[in-house]
Amino acid sequence: MNFKLDKIDRKILEILQSDAKITNAQLSKEIGLSPAPTLERVKKLESSGLIKSYHAQLDTQMLGLGVSIFILISLSSHKMNQINAFVEKIGSLQEVIECHHITGSGDFLLKVLTTDIPSYQKLILDKLSQIEEIGNMQSMVVLANYKQSKVMPIPEGK
Repeated sequence: MNFKLDKIDRKILEILQSDAKITNAQLSKEIGLSPAPTLERVKKLESSGLIKSYHAQLDTQMLGLGVSIFILISLSSHKMNQINAFVEKIGSLQEVIECHHITGSGDFLLKVLTTDIPSYQKLILDKLSQIEEIGNMQSMVVLANYKQSKVMPIPEGK
C-alpha cells in the first residue's frame, strides 16, 4: 500500500466490514464528510487493493450446512510438487471453504462445511482419502460457534 490510512479511512473500513450494503449517503453521515469525498475515499481504498471485494454472508443453518469441521492435514511428503498437487486438488472441493498452510503438528488446516455427518463421511471416503499426497488427517467437529467476526482490527500507523 502506497498511502497511509487516516482516522476517517479507518472508520470507513470498520463500517464497511460490518455493513457493506450501507449507502454512500449513510456512510458519509457516519464519518462526518459529504457524499462526494466519502465516495472518493471508498474508491481510493478499492483501487489500492485494500478492499478486495464485497460478499454476502449466508446463514449456514438455513442452507442446511449444519456441520462445520476443521481438518488438520499432514502430507506424506513436503516436496513442492506434492504441496502444489495437494493445493490444486483441495481447490476443486466445494465443501472445503478454507485451506491454510500452517506450522506446527500439521501442514494444512482445512475448514469444511457439510449438511450432516454422513455427508462428511462421504467427503472423507470418496474425495479426501483419494488424495495421495495426504499422509494423515485429524478431524475436529465444531460443536458451537461463539464468535465468528469478519471485521478485522485495523492497526494504528497503517
